[in-house]
Amino acid sequence: MNIQGEGKAYDDINITPMLDLAYVLLVIFIIMTTASVSGVKVDIPKGSSTVSLAVPKTKVISVSTAGQVFLDTVPVTMAELDRRLRDLKAVTPDLPIVVKGDAMVAYQKVAAVLDLCSHVGISSVGLALQRQSGS
Repeated sequence: MNIQGEGKAYDDINITPMLDLAYVLLVIFIIMTTASVSGVKVDIPKGSSTVSLAVPKTKVISVSTAGQVFLDTVPVTMAELDRRLRDLKAVTPDLPIVVKGDAMVAYQKVAAVLDLCSHVGISSVGLALQRQSGS
């Protein structure tokens, strides 16, 4: 008996497993990029359960427990923060800022960041709070 195709070289490559892998990697990439949040992880205090009014082009200023200031995820000094905010304000006059201060940071450091925003002329400043779990 002769089995059909016996001794015949394969002419086609089965790409189905490769496409399955590509789709899985695409889904993982989509999930990972949407899960990322700008800024440095800080333990922010809890507030009411109101809806956030943050705008997509919002810049985030984070103040860590140690008092280190970050613009988005980049550590900056107060002088650098002043310069960068002035540059950003020149490009976007109605630049929105969200300040994320760690719950354990000294209030003076957050107040200094808010004062700096005021001196630069940024009027749209918000404070990030966690929603209370019981409300």
